[in-house]
Amino acid sequence: MTIAARWKSERGAELIEMAVALPLLLLIVMGVVDFGFLFQRYLVLTNAAIEGARVGVLPGYSLGDAQSRAVAYAQAGGVPGVVNAAATAISLPGGGGSGSWPGMRVVVTHTYQYQYIGPIAGLFGGSFSSVTLTAQSTVRRQLGS
Repeated sequence: MTIAARWKSERGAELIEMAVALPLLLLIVMGVVDFGFLFQRYLVLTNAAIEGARVGVLPGYSLGDAQSRAVAYAQAGGVPGVVNAAATAISLPGGGGSGSWPGMRVVVTHTYQYQYIGPIAGLFGGSFSSVTLTAQSTVRRQLGS
């Protein structure tokens, strides 16, 4: 086979195309997986805030109970690392006339560290390493009749 015939041959072209396309394809797949982990943790934090606020409005429970319940729910839901919860007693408008209802607001925060995209972005000088997830829930206390 002559040199001119080798240059015109398409033998091995698929291998070169795969070598060019595979890193981009893997980057996209790992980004989707990383976003899936981030979304799962956000949903757990949202449910933790709801659970903490629900416990906070029950009779006999304090702000500390609401905070500890939200943190325990998040950790049981598979959120690793530090989870912070802040519970506050608030007054919600309503309650007939110009009155208000007592209520509870729980805000849960967690810093999510990107597992795949962050280190890859760091190779190119990016600062795509973490994001702070915040979820909050507000529940009013039901007044007995």
